[in-house]
Amino acid sequence: MTDYDTFFIDGSHKRATSSERVAITSSIDGHLLGAFPRAMPADVDAAVASARRAIAPGAQWTLLDVEQRATAIESLATALKSQVSALGVLIAEEVGSPIGFATNANAVSAISQLRLYARIAREVDFESIRPARLGSSLVRRIPVGVVAAVVPWNFPISMAINKLGPALAAGCTIVLKPSAETGLSSYLLAEAVAASEIPAGVINIVPADREISEYLVGHPGVDKISFTGSTAAGRKVASLAGLNLKPVTLELGGKSAAVLLPDADLDVFIGQLPALSFMNNGQTCTIDSRILVPQSRANEFTDAIVARVDALKVGSSLDTESEIGPLVSAAQRERVEGYIEIGRSEGARILTVGRRPDGLDDGFFVQPTVFGSVEPGMRIAREEIFGPVVTIQQYADTDDAAVQLANDSEFGLAGTVWSIDQEHAESVARRIESGVVGANVWNLDLGAPFGGRKASGIGHELGPEAVDPYLVYQSIYVPQAPQERQ
Repeated sequence: MTDYDTFFIDGSHKRATSSERVAITSSIDGHLLGAFPRAMPADVDAAVASARRAIAPGAQWTLLDVEQRATAIESLATALKSQVSALGVLIAEEVGSPIGFATNANAVSAISQLRLYARIAREVDFESIRPARLGSSLVRRIPVGVVAAVVPWNFPISMAINKLGPALAAGCTIVLKPSAETGLSSYLLAEAVAASEIPAGVINIVPADREISEYLVGHPGVDKISFTGSTAAGRKVASLAGLNLKPVTLELGGKSAAVLLPDADLDVFIGQLPALSFMNNGQTCTIDSRILVPQSRANEFTDAIVARVDALKVGSSLDTESEIGPLVSAAQRERVEGYIEIGRSEGARILTVGRRPDGLDDGFFVQPTVFGSVEPGMRIAREEIFGPVVTIQQYADTDDAAVQLANDSEFGLAGTVWSIDQEHAESVARRIESGVVGANVWNLDLGAPFGGRKASGIGHELGPEAVDPYLVYQSIYVPQAPQERQ
């Protein structure tokens, strides 16, 4: 068991203001993993003050040129390499993510992202000269300032780097607020930051609950908010940001659809189904939790889906053979089981086991569940469940019917389209009202913008476009023409 009594503020571990503790238990069997302090507003005040000092004129971070800043980002990637194994094991226990996935989707992905943003930082055009009617204008892109980065528990490290990477590339400073459910892993990230060349105060880390998140979001010392979480929480964050006229990026929930067109290659789809619809035990906003099948092949598709889901190996997330681990907490298991009961009561038909797996009574396990006979108006077809539960819905065998059903959602985050004809799949994908769509594949690209439409968010992360929200423009009017300044 690891017991912390500090938060990472101003480049070192600072003693927390409260003696209250947050205990973290293993999702596998409920044993105590460790504890850390319960954050208080005074801890957030200290973190924000540290970030403000680090971005003040003349501070070490602000004096670095772009190459030096990129090198510092690369040093964080190097420091994080020493934490890969430990992070994988800890996140497998905190979140329930299968060990291989926990390692690759968090630590390994985070390292790749940091290296990507070091490269992007070197490529950003931070200043340009434009001709004007009289003289010219010096157009600057400068850091927005102190960023409040609020991240969820399901991908605790990669989600943090989604925000840290581009914010650092832009030259911002950050107060990172990890979820309390996965606070322990944030201390390993803090160790990597301390071992890197990132100056003190540039990254401050205070894991905390929702109340402290709201305090941070509304803090007068914060210049920009970047939030990932549920749509309900995102609406609250947006309202606080609007009240204080602060720019905000929101990556929110999803209820994405896999559209199997009548000519879909069933073997190809089934081969990707575990990752597509059950990634991270279903605790992923981008999963295709709605599977849309054509009426002409509904029985064939349904039988294959059910057979593959029934074959998923459920077990300890530390077992390399497990495909499905436990959910993050007892509360999350109760939420998912509640939706399974809602589906039953609405008249949907459970096509799989639909109960807790045998022999895994100590952890927060839920057997992967497939619902058939699902109508578009049912709650299980419309609300994000965030667990290993998928619905199968039928549509008339036309592109229009498939697209209409796929878009019949308040969300618009992700989705896929499947057809033996790649051009056909891409043409249908263009009609899906989602920020990202796969055509015969699902592969989250770190180099392309990622973001939602409708109730799935505002703004984008990943790719070069992710740096833009952390920059603001300043135009300086000068009397010389551009050629006279060269």
